[in-house]
Amino acid sequence: MTKNPDLTEMFKDVMGKFPVDMSSFEDVVKTATSLNEKLSHVAIDAAEKSTEISSKWTQETLSKLGHVSTSKADASDYTKAITDFASSCAEVTTEHMTAFVEVAKKAQMETVELMMAAGKDITEDASTVVKKATGDITTAAKKVSVTK
Repeated sequence: MTKNPDLTEMFKDVMGKFPVDMSSFEDVVKTATSLNEKLSHVAIDAAEKSTEISSKWTQETLSKLGHVSTSKADASDYTKAITDFASSCAEVTTEHMTAFVEVAKKAQMETVELMMAAGKDITEDASTVVKKATGDITTAAKKVSVTK
């Protein structure tokens, strides 16, 4: 019977001949986690501001709705109260939607700035890793060719 070669040992030997400096990869991971932290901060800040706008909008709407729900002596007073409520809601809707747009614009701008900065950092990190790896592989290849 033939014995199957142990590929695990073979790969260990091959990988041992080409040492890899893990500090370069650790720098890449640190850059990525830093970016994730900053992006999370942008998202959480936008969510907090959006929640504040929604809460304020709801409170204003409920306070104005109280006037509509009060008892009126004349039927035409109900129509006037509902009309006033509707026009007031239309004004407030524009104001609050504009506030939401501002929050979204700010989050978008901050995200673009972070992505551009991260792209620069990641490019620099990748360049460093590639240069280091190229040097290590060249050195290892020279050692292998000298020992043969």
